Amino acid sequence: MTLDFCTMDSPVGPLRLIAHREALVACEFVSAPDRLEHALARLHKHLGNCEPREHHDPAGSVGRLTRYFAGELHALDEQPCRPFGTEFQLRVWNALRLIPAGSTWTYAQLATHLGKPAAMRAVGAANGANSIALFLPCHRVIAADHTLWGYGGGLDRKRWLLNHEGAAFADKHAQETLRL
Repeated sequence: MTLDFCTMDSPVGPLRLIAHREALVACEFVSAPDRLEHALARLHKHLGNCEPREHHDPAGSVGRLTRYFAGELHALDEQPCRPFGTEFQLRVWNALRLIPAGSTWTYAQLATHLGKPAAMRAVGAANGANSIALFLPCHRVIAADHTLWGYGGGLDRKRWLLNHEGAAFADKHAQETLRL
């Protein structure tokens, strides 16, 4: 078995993209090596030993990201993804794809959508374990007061992504710039 991978430059920093067959299994920020190592360990657990193979566009993800960053905000919507996690994590990650670009949900709204209104912290933990950033758009989930809260890639990236998508949120640090 092989895993196709590449590193792609983006406006929010280099991304490591990994695909298995025709589905994306990881999209992590290169600047977060601990998250990437965790994603690789999860892949090894679920797929066994896989031979890494450099590929220019794993599962078509580079082309979709290029279009997304160029302003075609729905380019990521149809990307086949295959996340690995618990049953609850998978439910959360699937629900993330229901949040359209330019919109946000609170952790409470996401928990309520899942039929578990008291599970806001569990939803946050599942978002934190998401290893397919951008494609499973956990950056679109914000705090109850509509401020930015939690993102594996850092709040500066979350802010940039939401601004790129034209999403409304309360930004306590609107004057800050992206520092990568």
